[in-house]
Amino acid sequence: MTTSLTIAPQRVLADLITQPTTRVRAIVRDVLLVVGFALLTAAAAQIEIQLGFTPVPLTGQTFAVLLSGAVLGMRRGALSQLVYWMAGLTGLPFYSGGAGGWTSGTGATLGYLVGFILAAGAIGYLAEKKQDRNFATSLPAMLLGSTLIYTCGAAWLTTYLNIGFATGETNAIALGVAPFLVGDVIKALLAAACTTGVWAAINKRK
Repeated sequence: MTTSLTIAPQRVLADLITQPTTRVRAIVRDVLLVVGFALLTAAAAQIEIQLGFTPVPLTGQTFAVLLSGAVLGMRRGALSQLVYWMAGLTGLPFYSGGAGGWTSGTGATLGYLVGFILAAGAIGYLAEKKQDRNFATSLPAMLLGSTLIYTCGAAWLTTYLNIGFATGETNAIALGVAPFLVGDVIKALLAAACTTGVWAAINKRK
């Protein structure tokens, strides 16, 4: 005999997937979603542009991170990024440029990897509060996620490179934030447009 689950409200986009009727199926669904978005982040990391003057490359990762939070919600979104980080640490070529292993996962970009987890969790929390269903509220959520990533990334660079956070000729803001602002604003706009567009299409069908 199987134990039926109480169908939860459709709080985030992932909840629109066919509702599982047993706890085992619910766990399997969530595992597949978490792993799937970890793989999406890994694929996006291979879209890479080396800038030369900074050890932090320009990649597509952050777009996948923003989507993971909005689509999966707080817990699953944060877990997908934790799985991504841990998988890379084991040696899988998940990081930018196909890198993997302990050195890559704890090097100059460690702060950003930690920021991915926090950002996905924060965006997921706001998505659960239905902030992703309107562009005017979704965009600030995406920008908040980007801010968390930058803050963690720059904070770690100050320690890793022994430089100032925002002061000095060479500082963490100049190396790890400023070169990526325009690109990440575009990613935030695209992520907000994607999630609100999907919700709009769903509401039209009702």
